[in-house]
Amino acid sequence: MTETRTLASYEEIAGKIAISQLEQLSKNLKGAKVVHVNSTREGGGVAEILNWMVPLMNELGLDTSWEVVEGNEGFFDVTKAFHNGMQGSPVKLTDEMIKCYEDTLKSNFIRLQKKLEKADFVFIHDPQPAAFLDMCPNRKGKWVWRCHIDSSNPSRDVWKYIKSKVENYDASIFSMPNFAQPLPHPQFVIAPSIDPLSEKNCDLSSGEISETLSKYNIPDKFPILTQVSRFDKFKDPLGVIDAFNELIKTIPAELVLAGGGATDDPEGKVVLEDVYKAAKDNEHIHVLMLPSDSHKTINALQRASTIVIQKSIQEGFGLTVTEALLKEKPVIGGNVGGIRLQLHNHYTGFLVETPEGAALRIRELLHDEEKLNRMGKIAKQFVIENFLLTRHLREYLTLLVGLKCELTNYVLTESSNC
Repeated sequence: MTETRTLASYEEIAGKIAISQLEQLSKNLKGAKVVHVNSTREGGGVAEILNWMVPLMNELGLDTSWEVVEGNEGFFDVTKAFHNGMQGSPVKLTDEMIKCYEDTLKSNFIRLQKKLEKADFVFIHDPQPAAFLDMCPNRKGKWVWRCHIDSSNPSRDVWKYIKSKVENYDASIFSMPNFAQPLPHPQFVIAPSIDPLSEKNCDLSSGEISETLSKYNIPDKFPILTQVSRFDKFKDPLGVIDAFNELIKTIPAELVLAGGGATDDPEGKVVLEDVYKAAKDNEHIHVLMLPSDSHKTINALQRASTIVIQKSIQEGFGLTVTEALLKEKPVIGGNVGGIRLQLHNHYTGFLVETPEGAALRIRELLHDEEKLNRMGKIAKQFVIENFLLTRHLREYLTLLVGLKCELTNYVLTESSNC
């Protein structure tokens, strides 16, 4: 469900200058038709970003819409293979997989054709809808492929196919410079961001936090450690359990593994079963399978935590890290992807490679409350300065202004040649 807020709502936390910049940049984009396309409306960071970005673009005068690719289980099995392959897992594509993918997109394209052809700007998010460009020879505007995945070392088979679908885009966006791949068009680096006023990030009372702990039978006698993420092998929930088992040899604590699934991720059930098996004999491990709209619950769990964990072994960015830092929680995170942009050892958290390393750093912070609190305050300011939605939207608008100028110059040049 979309949470509607106005730009003025963000002035107190982001500042008047940030809002003014957005208003100035959007002046030359009034009325422009913008279409975002991704593979799910619920679950995952892309959906969370579009949930705030689309209404704010509309408030600034752009005619912005959000479309979602529809598919069966077979289609999402294929796109999950794309996702895993882009993150480096060995994947062998078959003709049958490619046919399933392309046939599904063709049926979606029929539904969206008019809107995509008439759009001034189209943002295609991740590999799932990437092939739409090939199906749209009569497009009017500029198309941008936005890759949210850690694509620094993709499977050769998968990247060869995906590249054939995205190389003719007008531009592409990656979250970090080392995620980018050789492509014959301009590439931009835009880090993701969070909405500080969303239900997942807004302030909560101590009563609301206590009520959430009580609801899920999580005692607060000992430090609470929490990882919030989809139950995905790349989030390494089993590694978190290993770290916790190492920690509690010397320090009592509670571990919360909270998350859910996404409609475009068919592997979640298998991972969740493995997590239940690993946690079943430990009453201090709390595995919570939450609905996709449990934003307030996640907020309360993060705020109740002494330390937040995100021990991913692959990560595009890691918005759960950003959320925790905003709440003044040091984070212990995997030394991968966009987590590296957010965690700076001894300042906002710690980067770790192994369960043993995670346990060591958690133990260090639990033994030094002054350092833990100091790092939390630094973490919040770091997010305010770098990872709020106002910065993210400003960079998107700047890109659109540049693409519009390029399109205008092209039209003028063509006219002068006639």
